[in-house]
Amino acid sequence: MYQPDIENMKLPEIRKLQSERFVKMVKYAYDNVPMYKKKFDEAGITPDDIQGLEDAHKVPFTVKDDLRQHYPYGIRAVPLEKIVRMHASSGTTGKPTVVTYTEQDMDTWTTLMARCYSSAGVVKGDIVQNCYGYGLFTGGLGFHYGAEKLGATVIPISTGNTKKQLMMLKDMQSTVIACTPSYALYLAEAAEKEGYNAKEDFNIKVGMFGAEPWSEEARKRIEDSLGIKAYDCFGMSELYGPGVAVECKEQNGLHIWSDEFLVETIDTDTGEVLPEGEKGELVFTMLTREAMPLLRYRTKDLAVINYEQCACGRSHPRIMRIKGRSDDMLIIGGVNVFPSQVEHVLMNIKGVGDQYLIIIDRDILDSMHVQVEVTPELFNSPDYDPAGFAKKLEGELQAVLTVRARIELMDPGTLPRSEGKAKRVHDKRKA
Repeated sequence: MYQPDIENMKLPEIRKLQSERFVKMVKYAYDNVPMYKKKFDEAGITPDDIQGLEDAHKVPFTVKDDLRQHYPYGIRAVPLEKIVRMHASSGTTGKPTVVTYTEQDMDTWTTLMARCYSSAGVVKGDIVQNCYGYGLFTGGLGFHYGAEKLGATVIPISTGNTKKQLMMLKDMQSTVIACTPSYALYLAEAAEKEGYNAKEDFNIKVGMFGAEPWSEEARKRIEDSLGIKAYDCFGMSELYGPGVAVECKEQNGLHIWSDEFLVETIDTDTGEVLPEGEKGELVFTMLTREAMPLLRYRTKDLAVINYEQCACGRSHPRIMRIKGRSDDMLIIGGVNVFPSQVEHVLMNIKGVGDQYLIIIDRDILDSMHVQVEVTPELFNSPDYDPAGFAKKLEGELQAVLTVRARIELMDPGTLPRSEGKAKRVHDKRKA
Protein backbone atom coordinates (compact mmCIF):
# COMPACT_ATOMS: atom_id res chain seq x y z
CA MET A 1 0.00 0.00 0.00
CA TYR A 2 1.10 3.56 -0.61
CA GLN A 3 0.21 4.93 2.87
CA PRO A 4 -0.91 1.99 5.03
CA ASP A 5 -0.93 4.03 8.25
CA ILE A 6 -3.62 6.28 6.77
CA GLU A 7 -5.40 3.92 4.40
CA ASN A 8 -5.98 1.30 7.09
CA MET A 9 -7.17 3.66 9.81
CA LYS A 10 -10.25 2.40 11.65
CA LEU A 11 -13.42 4.46 11.55
CA PRO A 12 -13.15 5.79 15.15
CA GLU A 13 -9.60 7.02 14.38
CA ILE A 14 -10.83 8.62 11.16
CA ARG A 15 -13.69 10.35 13.01
CA LYS A 16 -11.32 11.70 15.67
CA LEU A 17 -8.93 13.07 13.06
CA GLN A 18 -11.78 14.55 11.04
CA SER A 19 -13.26 16.26 14.09
CA GLU A 20 -9.94 17.89 15.00
CA ARG A 21 -9.29 19.05 11.46
CA PHE A 22 -12.88 20.21 10.92
CA VAL A 23 -12.81 22.53 13.95
CA LYS A 24 -9.46 23.98 12.83
CA MET A 25 -10.64 24.42 9.24
CA VAL A 26 -13.81 26.25 10.28
CA LYS A 27 -11.76 28.79 12.25
CA TYR A 28 -9.18 29.06 9.46
CA ALA A 29 -11.86 29.77 6.84
CA TYR A 30 -13.65 32.27 9.11
CA ASP A 31 -10.43 34.16 9.89
CA ASN A 32 -9.02 34.22 6.35
CA VAL A 33 -11.92 34.20 3.85
CA PRO A 34 -14.27 37.23 4.03
CA MET A 35 -17.04 35.24 2.31
CA TYR A 36 -17.11 32.71 5.15
CA LYS A 37 -17.03 35.38 7.85
CA LYS A 38 -20.05 36.97 6.18
CA LYS A 39 -21.88 33.61 5.92
CA PHE A 40 -21.25 32.85 9.60
CA ASP A 41 -22.24 36.32 10.72
CA GLU A 42 -25.48 36.15 8.73
CA ALA A 43 -26.24 32.74 10.29
CA GLY A 44 -25.56 34.12 13.77
CA ILE A 45 -22.76 31.70 14.61
CA THR A 46 -19.02 31.87 15.26
CA PRO A 47 -16.26 29.25 15.06
CA ASP A 48 -16.63 28.81 18.83
CA ASP A 49 -20.03 27.24 18.16
CA ILE A 50 -18.34 24.41 16.22
CA GLN A 51 -16.79 21.99 18.70
CA GLY A 52 -16.75 18.82 16.57
CA LEU A 53 -18.43 16.83 13.82
CA GLU A 54 -21.69 16.88 15.74
CA ASP A 55 -21.91 20.61 14.97
CA ALA A 56 -21.22 20.27 11.23
CA HIS A 57 -24.88 20.83 10.34
CA LYS A 58 -24.66 24.37 11.78
CA VAL A 59 -22.10 25.46 9.17
CA PRO A 60 -23.62 27.24 6.13
CA PHE A 61 -23.39 25.50 2.75
CA THR A 62 -21.06 26.62 -0.03
CA VAL A 63 -22.41 26.44 -3.61
CA LYS A 64 -20.87 26.85 -7.04
CA ASP A 65 -22.28 30.35 -7.43
CA ASP A 66 -20.20 31.42 -4.41
CA LEU A 67 -17.09 30.56 -6.44
CA ARG A 68 -18.35 32.21 -9.63
CA GLN A 69 -19.10 35.42 -7.75
CA HIS A 70 -15.44 35.58 -6.69
CA TYR A 71 -14.04 35.31 -10.23
CA PRO A 72 -11.22 35.69 -11.25
CA TYR A 73 -9.11 34.77 -8.23
CA GLY A 74 -11.52 32.66 -6.24
CA ILE A 75 -12.10 32.53 -2.50
CA ARG A 76 -8.46 32.65 -1.46
CA ALA A 77 -7.29 32.37 2.15
CA VAL A 78 -3.66 33.23 1.30
CA PRO A 79 -1.91 36.08 -0.54
CA LEU A 80 -1.57 35.69 -4.30
CA GLU A 81 2.21 35.26 -4.03
CA LYS A 82 1.66 31.94 -2.20
CA ILE A 83 -0.39 30.53 -5.09
CA VAL A 84 1.64 28.16 -7.28
CA ARG A 85 -1.15 26.80 -9.53
CA MET A 86 -4.58 27.78 -10.84
CA HIS A 87 -7.17 25.66 -12.61
CA ALA A 88 -10.67 26.53 -13.80
CA SER A 89 -13.88 24.84 -14.84
CA SER A 90 -15.35 25.21 -18.30
CA GLY A 91 -17.85 27.85 -17.22
CA THR A 92 -20.61 26.59 -19.52
CA THR A 93 -23.34 28.10 -17.34
CA GLY A 94 -21.59 31.34 -16.43
CA LYS A 95 -18.19 32.57 -15.28
CA PRO A 96 -15.62 29.81 -14.82
CA THR A 97 -14.90 28.67 -11.28
CA VAL A 98 -11.24 29.28 -10.52
CA VAL A 99 -9.45 27.03 -8.03
CA THR A 100 -6.08 27.84 -6.48
CA TYR A 101 -3.30 25.81 -4.87
CA THR A 102 -0.36 26.48 -2.60
CA GLU A 103 2.75 24.32 -2.63
CA GLN A 104 1.30 22.38 0.32
CA ASP A 105 -1.99 21.88 -1.53
CA MET A 106 -0.16 20.54 -4.57
CA ASP A 107 1.70 18.04 -2.41
CA THR A 108 -1.57 16.91 -0.80
CA TRP A 109 -3.30 16.55 -4.17
CA THR A 110 -0.51 14.53 -5.79
CA THR A 111 -0.32 12.31 -2.71
CA LEU A 112 -4.07 11.61 -2.93
CA MET A 113 -3.73 10.75 -6.61
CA ALA A 114 -0.79 8.42 -5.88
CA ARG A 115 -2.99 6.70 -3.30
CA CYS A 116 -5.70 6.28 -5.92
CA TYR A 117 -3.31 4.64 -8.35
CA SER A 118 -1.95 2.39 -5.62
CA SER A 119 -5.46 1.33 -4.57
CA ALA A 120 -6.11 0.16 -8.13
CA GLY A 121 -2.92 -1.90 -8.15
CA VAL A 122 -0.65 0.49 -10.05
CA VAL A 123 2.99 0.27 -8.93
CA LYS A 124 6.36 1.84 -9.59
CA GLY A 125 7.50 0.75 -13.05
CA ASP A 126 4.04 0.80 -14.62
CA ILE A 127 3.62 2.86 -17.79
CA VAL A 128 0.63 5.21 -17.62
CA GLN A 129 -0.82 6.48 -20.91
CA ASN A 130 -2.63 9.61 -19.78
CA CYS A 131 -5.42 10.45 -22.22
CA TYR A 132 -7.07 13.13 -20.08
CA GLY A 133 -6.92 16.71 -21.32
CA TYR A 134 -4.16 18.96 -20.06
CA GLY A 135 -4.65 22.66 -19.34
CA LEU A 136 -7.18 24.38 -17.09
CA PHE A 137 -9.06 21.08 -16.68
CA THR A 138 -7.69 19.32 -13.58
CA GLY A 139 -7.85 15.80 -15.03
CA GLY A 140 -4.71 15.70 -17.14
CA LEU A 141 -2.25 17.20 -14.66
CA GLY A 142 -3.91 15.49 -11.70
CA PHE A 143 -3.48 12.00 -13.15
CA HIS A 144 -0.02 12.95 -14.45
CA TYR A 145 1.56 14.14 -11.20
CA GLY A 146 -0.07 11.41 -9.13
CA ALA A 147 1.46 8.72 -11.33
CA GLU A 148 4.89 10.34 -11.18
CA LYS A 149 4.71 10.61 -7.38
CA LEU A 150 3.97 6.88 -7.22
CA GLY A 151 7.04 6.22 -9.37
CA ALA A 152 5.26 5.22 -12.57
CA THR A 153 6.29 6.34 -16.05
CA VAL A 154 3.86 8.78 -17.68
CA ILE A 155 3.11 9.21 -21.39
CA PRO A 156 1.38 12.65 -21.47
CA ILE A 157 -0.45 12.05 -24.74
CA SER A 158 -3.60 13.99 -23.72
CA THR A 159 -6.89 13.72 -25.61
CA GLY A 160 -7.47 13.15 -29.30
CA ASN A 161 -5.45 11.67 -32.16
CA THR A 162 -6.89 8.21 -31.65
CA LYS A 163 -4.66 6.53 -34.24
CA LYS A 164 -1.57 7.72 -32.39
CA GLN A 165 -3.12 6.62 -29.09
CA LEU A 166 -3.48 3.09 -30.45
CA MET A 167 0.01 3.08 -31.91
CA MET A 168 1.47 4.18 -28.56
CA LEU A 169 -0.55 1.59 -26.65
CA LYS A 170 1.00 -1.11 -28.80
CA ASP A 171 4.53 0.22 -29.27
CA MET A 172 5.11 1.52 -25.72
CA GLN A 173 3.24 -1.42 -24.15
CA SER A 174 1.46 0.93 -21.73
CA THR A 175 0.19 -0.96 -18.69
CA VAL A 176 -2.27 1.68 -17.41
CA ILE A 177 -4.68 3.90 -19.31
CA ALA A 178 -6.32 6.98 -17.82
CA CYS A 179 -9.27 8.56 -19.64
CA THR A 180 -13.02 9.01 -19.62
CA PRO A 181 -15.00 5.74 -19.82
CA SER A 182 -16.69 6.87 -23.03
CA TYR A 183 -13.28 7.38 -24.65
CA ALA A 184 -12.19 3.91 -23.52
CA LEU A 185 -15.21 2.46 -25.34
CA TYR A 186 -14.30 4.54 -28.40
CA LEU A 187 -10.67 3.34 -28.28
CA ALA A 188 -11.82 -0.28 -28.16
CA GLU A 189 -14.05 0.29 -31.18
CA ALA A 190 -11.32 2.17 -33.08
CA ALA A 191 -8.75 -0.53 -32.27
CA GLU A 192 -10.90 -3.17 -33.92
CA LYS A 193 -11.41 -0.99 -37.02
CA GLU A 194 -7.66 -0.37 -37.28
CA GLY A 195 -6.93 -4.09 -37.16
CA TYR A 196 -5.60 -4.36 -33.61
CA ASN A 197 -6.39 -7.24 -31.30
CA ALA A 198 -6.63 -5.30 -28.03
CA LYS A 199 -6.05 -8.30 -25.77
CA GLU A 200 -3.00 -9.49 -27.71
CA ASP A 201 -1.44 -6.30 -29.11
CA PHE A 202 -1.83 -4.16 -25.99
CA ASN A 203 -0.44 -4.71 -22.50
CA ILE A 204 -2.99 -2.66 -20.51
CA LYS A 205 -3.86 -4.09 -17.11
CA VAL A 206 -5.57 -1.19 -15.36
CA GLY A 207 -7.90 1.58 -16.50
CA MET A 208 -8.42 4.71 -14.36
CA PHE A 209 -11.74 6.18 -15.47
CA GLY A 210 -13.67 9.22 -14.32
CA ALA A 211 -14.89 12.73 -15.22
CA GLU A 212 -18.34 11.48 -16.29
CA PRO A 213 -21.03 9.09 -15.02
CA TRP A 214 -20.87 5.50 -16.23
CA SER A 215 -22.68 2.30 -15.42
CA GLU A 216 -21.66 -1.21 -14.38
CA GLU A 217 -22.72 -2.35 -17.82
CA ALA A 218 -20.30 0.13 -19.44
CA ARG A 219 -17.57 -1.13 -17.11
CA LYS A 220 -18.16 -4.72 -18.23
CA ARG A 221 -17.95 -3.72 -21.89
CA ILE A 222 -14.68 -1.86 -21.32
CA GLU A 223 -13.15 -4.75 -19.38
CA ASP A 224 -14.29 -7.35 -21.91
CA SER A 225 -13.14 -5.41 -24.97
CA LEU A 226 -9.74 -4.30 -23.65
CA GLY A 227 -9.02 -7.19 -21.28
CA ILE A 228 -8.40 -4.92 -18.29
CA LYS A 229 -9.70 -4.07 -14.82
CA ALA A 230 -11.61 -0.79 -14.97
CA TYR A 231 -11.55 1.38 -11.84
CA ASP A 232 -13.89 4.26 -11.06
CA CYS A 233 -12.31 7.51 -9.86
CA PHE A 234 -14.17 10.49 -8.39
CA GLY A 235 -13.20 14.11 -8.05
CA MET A 236 -14.03 17.63 -9.12
CA SER A 237 -11.98 20.75 -9.71
CA GLU A 238 -13.41 22.47 -6.63
CA LEU A 239 -12.03 19.62 -4.46
CA TYR A 240 -8.48 19.72 -5.88
CA GLY A 241 -9.53 17.69 -8.94
CA PRO A 242 -9.42 13.89 -9.34
CA GLY A 243 -8.25 12.03 -6.25
CA VAL A 244 -11.18 12.50 -3.86
CA ALA A 245 -12.26 8.85 -4.00
CA VAL A 246 -11.38 5.66 -5.87
CA GLU A 247 -12.29 2.00 -6.05
CA CYS A 248 -9.98 -0.57 -4.50
CA LYS A 249 -9.49 -4.04 -5.97
CA GLU A 250 -12.82 -5.14 -4.46
CA GLN A 251 -14.59 -2.72 -6.84
CA ASN A 252 -17.37 -2.34 -4.30
CA GLY A 253 -17.68 1.41 -3.87
CA LEU A 254 -15.20 4.29 -4.03
CA HIS A 255 -13.17 4.97 -0.88
CA ILE A 256 -13.30 8.66 0.09
CA TRP A 257 -9.95 9.73 1.53
CA SER A 258 -11.46 10.84 4.80
CA ASP A 259 -8.30 12.25 6.34
CA GLU A 260 -8.71 15.03 3.76
CA PHE A 261 -12.47 15.14 3.10
CA LEU A 262 -15.54 15.08 5.32
CA VAL A 263 -18.60 13.89 3.39
CA GLU A 264 -22.28 14.21 4.29
CA THR A 265 -25.45 13.30 2.41
CA ILE A 266 -28.32 15.77 2.48
CA ASP A 267 -31.86 16.05 1.18
CA THR A 268 -31.47 18.10 -2.01
CA ASP A 269 -34.68 20.05 -1.42
CA THR A 270 -34.49 20.75 2.32
CA GLY A 271 -30.74 20.67 3.02
CA GLU A 272 -31.38 18.32 5.95
CA VAL A 273 -28.58 15.87 6.80
CA LEU A 274 -29.74 12.33 6.06
CA PRO A 275 -29.11 9.23 8.17
CA GLU A 276 -26.20 7.02 7.15
CA GLY A 277 -27.06 4.73 4.25
CA GLU A 278 -29.71 6.94 2.65
CA LYS A 279 -29.23 8.25 -0.87
CA GLY A 280 -28.74 11.99 -1.00
CA GLU A 281 -26.69 14.85 -2.38
CA LEU A 282 -23.01 14.64 -1.49
CA VAL A 283 -21.63 17.55 0.54
CA PHE A 284 -17.86 17.85 1.05
CA THR A 285 -15.68 19.80 3.47
CA MET A 286 -11.97 20.00 2.73
CA LEU A 287 -10.04 19.41 5.93
CA THR A 288 -6.52 20.73 5.21
CA ARG A 289 -6.67 22.85 2.07
CA GLU A 290 -4.59 25.98 2.46
CA ALA A 291 -5.30 28.22 -0.55
CA MET A 292 -9.03 27.74 -0.98
CA PRO A 293 -10.89 26.14 1.94
CA LEU A 294 -14.35 24.81 1.16
CA LEU A 295 -16.89 24.22 3.90
CA ARG A 296 -19.90 21.97 3.21
CA TYR A 297 -19.67 22.29 -0.57
CA ARG A 298 -22.81 21.06 -2.34
CA THR A 299 -21.75 18.91 -5.28
CA LYS A 300 -25.21 18.04 -6.68
CA ASP A 301 -23.98 14.44 -7.07
CA LEU A 302 -26.45 11.87 -5.74
CA ALA A 303 -25.20 8.71 -4.03
CA VAL A 304 -25.30 6.42 -1.01
CA ILE A 305 -22.35 6.35 1.41
CA ASN A 306 -21.37 3.00 2.96
CA TYR A 307 -19.57 3.25 6.33
CA GLU A 308 -18.91 -0.47 6.79
CA GLN A 309 -15.33 -1.71 6.60
CA CYS A 310 -14.45 -2.90 3.10
CA ALA A 311 -13.19 -6.43 2.45
CA CYS A 312 -9.89 -4.82 1.41
CA GLY A 313 -9.35 -3.75 5.05
CA ARG A 314 -9.92 -0.03 4.59
CA SER A 315 -12.48 1.76 6.77
CA HIS A 316 -12.63 4.95 4.70
CA PRO A 317 -16.33 5.42 3.77
CA ARG A 318 -17.32 4.38 0.25
CA ILE A 319 -19.45 6.09 -2.37
CA MET A 320 -21.63 3.30 -3.75
CA ARG A 321 -21.33 4.70 -7.29
CA ILE A 322 -22.73 8.11 -8.30
CA LYS A 323 -26.40 7.66 -9.20
CA GLY A 324 -26.60 10.92 -11.15
CA ARG A 325 -26.64 14.62 -10.48
CA SER A 326 -29.61 16.61 -9.29
CA ASP A 327 -28.96 19.11 -12.09
CA ASP A 328 -28.68 16.28 -14.68
CA MET A 329 -32.11 14.96 -13.80
CA LEU A 330 -34.60 15.23 -16.66
CA ILE A 331 -38.24 15.88 -15.79
CA ILE A 332 -40.38 14.38 -18.54
CA GLY A 333 -44.11 14.66 -18.12
CA GLY A 334 -43.64 15.01 -14.38
CA VAL A 335 -41.43 11.91 -14.11
CA ASN A 336 -37.79 12.13 -12.96
CA VAL A 337 -35.40 10.43 -15.38
CA PHE A 338 -31.61 10.15 -15.05
CA PRO A 339 -29.43 9.47 -18.13
CA SER A 340 -27.65 6.75 -16.13
CA GLN A 341 -30.94 4.81 -15.96
CA VAL A 342 -31.15 4.82 -19.74
CA GLU A 343 -27.57 3.55 -20.07
CA HIS A 344 -28.21 0.83 -17.49
CA VAL A 345 -31.11 -0.54 -19.55
CA LEU A 346 -29.48 -0.24 -22.97
CA MET A 347 -26.12 -1.75 -22.06
CA ASN A 348 -27.83 -4.86 -20.70
CA ILE A 349 -29.40 -5.70 -24.07
CA LYS A 350 -27.47 -7.79 -26.57
CA GLY A 351 -27.23 -6.06 -29.94
CA VAL A 352 -27.06 -2.52 -28.53
CA GLY A 353 -23.84 -0.70 -29.38
CA ASP A 354 -21.81 1.57 -27.11
CA GLN A 355 -23.19 4.88 -28.41
CA TYR A 356 -26.56 6.49 -27.74
CA LEU A 357 -28.10 9.97 -27.58
CA ILE A 358 -31.14 11.03 -25.52
CA ILE A 359 -33.18 13.77 -27.19
CA ILE A 360 -35.83 15.65 -25.21
CA ASP A 361 -38.33 17.92 -26.98
CA ARG A 362 -41.67 19.56 -26.32
CA ASP A 363 -44.61 20.28 -28.58
CA ILE A 364 -47.59 20.42 -26.29
CA LEU A 365 -46.26 17.62 -24.09
CA ASP A 366 -42.71 16.57 -23.28
CA SER A 367 -41.34 13.85 -25.52
CA MET A 368 -38.24 11.67 -25.31
CA HIS A 369 -36.57 9.71 -28.02
CA VAL A 370 -33.30 7.85 -27.93
CA GLN A 371 -30.97 7.29 -30.85
CA VAL A 372 -29.26 3.94 -30.33
CA GLU A 373 -26.51 2.37 -32.41
CA VAL A 374 -26.75 -1.36 -32.98
CA THR A 375 -23.70 -3.59 -33.04
CA PRO A 376 -22.17 -4.63 -36.39
CA GLU A 377 -23.04 -8.25 -35.55
CA LEU A 378 -26.74 -7.46 -35.21
CA PHE A 379 -26.75 -5.07 -38.18
CA ASN A 380 -25.27 -7.73 -40.48
CA SER A 381 -27.42 -10.56 -39.16
CA PRO A 382 -30.00 -11.95 -41.62
CA ASP A 383 -32.44 -12.13 -38.70
CA TYR A 384 -32.17 -8.42 -37.87
CA ASP A 385 -35.67 -6.99 -37.45
CA PRO A 386 -35.29 -3.21 -36.79
CA ALA A 387 -38.96 -2.62 -35.99
CA GLY A 388 -39.12 -5.53 -33.58
CA PHE A 389 -35.81 -4.66 -31.91
CA ALA A 390 -36.85 -1.01 -31.46
CA LYS A 391 -40.13 -2.14 -29.91
CA LYS A 392 -38.21 -4.38 -27.51
CA LEU A 393 -35.99 -1.49 -26.40
CA GLU A 394 -38.98 0.79 -25.95
CA GLY A 395 -40.64 -1.78 -23.72
CA GLU A 396 -37.51 -2.32 -21.60
CA LEU A 397 -37.05 1.43 -21.11
CA GLN A 398 -40.68 2.04 -20.23
CA ALA A 399 -40.59 -0.73 -17.63
CA VAL A 400 -37.75 1.07 -15.81
CA LEU A 401 -38.46 4.74 -16.51
CA THR A 402 -42.30 4.58 -16.48
CA VAL A 403 -42.30 7.02 -19.41
CA ARG A 404 -42.38 6.14 -23.09
CA ALA A 405 -39.21 6.71 -25.05
CA ARG A 406 -39.29 6.39 -28.84
CA ILE A 407 -36.30 4.42 -30.12
CA GLU A 408 -34.49 5.38 -33.32
CA LEU A 409 -32.05 2.66 -34.32
CA MET A 410 -28.82 3.91 -35.89
CA ASP A 411 -26.35 2.06 -38.09
CA PRO A 412 -22.98 1.22 -36.49
CA GLY A 413 -20.56 4.17 -36.43
CA THR A 414 -23.12 6.88 -37.26
CA LEU A 415 -23.45 8.72 -33.92
CA PRO A 416 -20.78 11.33 -33.07
CA ARG A 417 -17.80 10.09 -31.04
CA SER A 418 -16.07 12.10 -28.33
CA GLU A 419 -12.41 12.07 -27.36
CA GLY A 420 -13.28 13.63 -24.01
CA LYS A 421 -16.56 13.68 -22.14
CA ALA A 422 -19.39 12.13 -24.12
CA LYS A 423 -22.48 14.21 -24.86
CA ARG A 424 -25.38 11.90 -24.05
CA VAL A 425 -28.31 14.35 -23.77
CA HIS A 426 -29.73 16.97 -26.14
CA ASP A 427 -32.53 18.85 -24.39
CA LYS A 428 -34.20 20.94 -27.09
CA ARG A 429 -36.45 22.53 -24.46
CA LYS A 430 -33.44 24.61 -23.37
CA ALA A 431 -32.65 25.82 -26.88
